[in-house]
Amino acid sequence: MDFELMWRVYPFFLQAAWVTIVLSVLTAILGLTCGSLGAAARLSRHAILRFIGAAYVSVFRGTPALIQLFILYFGGPQIGIQLNAFQAGVIGLGVNIGAYMTETIRGAIVAVDKGQMEAARTLGLSKFQAMRKVVLPQAMRLMVRPLGVNINALIKGTALVAAISVIELTYTAQRYIGSTYRPFEMFLLAGVLYMIIIYVTGRGVAYLDRKVRIV
Repeated sequence: MDFELMWRVYPFFLQAAWVTIVLSVLTAILGLTCGSLGAAARLSRHAILRFIGAAYVSVFRGTPALIQLFILYFGGPQIGIQLNAFQAGVIGLGVNIGAYMTETIRGAIVAVDKGQMEAARTLGLSKFQAMRKVVLPQAMRLMVRPLGVNINALIKGTALVAAISVIELTYTAQRYIGSTYRPFEMFLLAGVLYMIIIYVTGRGVAYLDRKVRIV
């Protein structure tokens, strides 16, 4: 194993790791937004909204994320959608993970005893107030860990954007393999950095999980 080579290219991998982190954060924010809206639609009393929510989940969970990225980045210009590779990566992965988060959030809300909503309504709260003040705080305790799993999957899934030339960890490893012919060292370095990012994220999720359970 060529440790000297790994040390030489390490700074460039750190830059790529920062791109991966920024990509993951922006994608997670978009995913949580889509997931929240999707869950609201899935739980709506209106049939049209329930259909839209179900269709969203079915389409984006039922097709590969890589195909979705290709359609958005390479096919988008045909229908007037002009995005650079990074923008396409954020939107494509964000909407995709949002479909999984939709079911995570919906499942946590459904898991809260229906009597909680009924009791809140009996006390004079509107449905929106009961959901915000009674149901959601309890659902948060159930959804933090599953959402953490979704985010970990998202971080690993950012490797897909290498296929559309976003200069993140996987793309950087592939680029240096082409010039060094040392795939083991390059992918090992990228893998270690992915593990560090995921470990730190996992610790953050565990901390948040403890906080919401204390409240």
